Amino acid sequence: MEKVYCVLFLSRRNSARSLMAEAVLRRYGAAKFRAFSAGVDPSTQIEPVALDVLTQAGYRADELRPKHWRELARSDPELDFVFTMSDTAAGETLPEWRGKPVTAHWRYPDPVRAEGTEWEKRRAFAQILAGIERQLQIFVQLPLASLDHMALKARLDELGSAE
Repeated sequence: MEKVYCVLFLSRRNSARSLMAEAVLRRYGAAKFRAFSAGVDPSTQIEPVALDVLTQAGYRADELRPKHWRELARSDPELDFVFTMSDTAAGETLPEWRGKPVTAHWRYPDPVRAEGTEWEKRRAFAQILAGIERQLQIFVQLPLASLDHMALKARLDELGSAE
């Protein structure tokens, strides 16, 4: 029986980037990964443009909702990976997660702060979704079971800096 890896995506508000990553990993890694997302200062709702972009791209978003990382810490899944998606989340003091996960910072600009016309703002969300898709398509193909912790950390950091 193949191991199922638990992955947490963290961002500041958990209203766009981390939720997008959760939806993408649920699609591309469904058999091998369980995806979660959370925020350090979560919003009360999913960003409407993020929800629309995900839906238009064919992702299921019905189970997505912003939540605080403490909610996940209480449910206590044994995490294998924690990816921070924003500088705010990366700078937070977080708990010692059960499972001693490999961590990496995959920085993405906050699409909520995009300026310009409605089309330009929507394009910012779509570009971030495309970047997350590229990273996670590579991530799910990594030979996770054959890499030691240090090699895996180096590869994930490299993957994060490529975006």
